[in-house]
Amino acid sequence: MEIVEIRNVDECTDELSDLLIKVVDEGASIGFLPPLKKQVADDFWKSCVSPDIMFWVAKIDGAIAATIQLHLCKKTNGTHRAEVAKLMTHPAFRQKGIGRKLLLHAEQRAKDIGLSLLVLDTREGDPSNLLYQSCGFQVAGRIPFFAKNDKGGLDTTVLYYKTI
Repeated sequence: MEIVEIRNVDECTDELSDLLIKVVDEGASIGFLPPLKKQVADDFWKSCVSPDIMFWVAKIDGAIAATIQLHLCKKTNGTHRAEVAKLMTHPAFRQKGIGRKLLLHAEQRAKDIGLSLLVLDTREGDPSNLLYQSCGFQVAGRIPFFAKNDKGGLDTTVLYYKTI
């Protein structure tokens, strides 16, 4: 597995969009609802090229297997923190430790640039909760009715933090 920082999505937009569409279709709660149109996915990835976003992919045999982002806080009272976002693994590559390796890589990079706090949220009950807790993230609280789901209901999100 190779972890690559992404600074330009032009060469990998199709592959990233395919990944996003697949995980959304499988029910991932990452800000989108199925069916996700390719143009919406393409536009999303293009918006991720920003000085405020650090963005990595995990590649296996040259194919994008997973992604993760750190959204840096630019508020003067928050330059010590970042939000972990868009950790997603292609269904064909799940249960191989790739998400954990990406999360630990992002955490190390956050330390390298002087950050001391990571935050994130994820849908209550999703397998990602176990990953985050096993990597030392602490539950800060829950917000009910936070995100719409594909069945028309509203799901609870769990807020996590980790001092690094």
